[in-house]
Amino acid sequence: MSARIEWSKQVPEAYQAMLGLEQALATSGLEPSLLELVRLRASQINGCAFCVNMHANDARKGGETEARLQTLSVWRETSFFDARERAALDWVESLTELPTKHVQQVQYNALREHFNESEIVNLTLAIAIINAWNRFGVGFAMKP
Repeated sequence: MSARIEWSKQVPEAYQAMLGLEQALATSGLEPSLLELVRLRASQINGCAFCVNMHANDARKGGETEARLQTLSVWRETSFFDARERAALDWVESLTELPTKHVQQVQYNALREHFNESEIVNLTLAIAIINAWNRFGVGFAMKP
């Protein structure tokens, strides 16, 4: 599939608004390593090759291990992720696959065990942002 349009050049105001959300998230206090896992997992689910490549590389640069990157899509089947990360990854999957997964109270309760209220809001913002980026990446056939 060939690239379609460079959306960021066509509507730079929207692109700048997205970057503004990213800047807000950067000061949220959530661990950069957790944010990269969130971004990568949502991008895997959404099939955004551009974002999967970018966030896997960013995670590596941030010190993420190959074992964790290689098994992120099957995180439930490994012992590589701690309870906080597992709660976040479960939240990612539910919100990214909202029409079919739905958010269960048990998932929210797990978040409450590992995140405070502002962290839950910021984690949800991170998921919303990467899902938006993925729609641009997939919709406009962006290539890594």
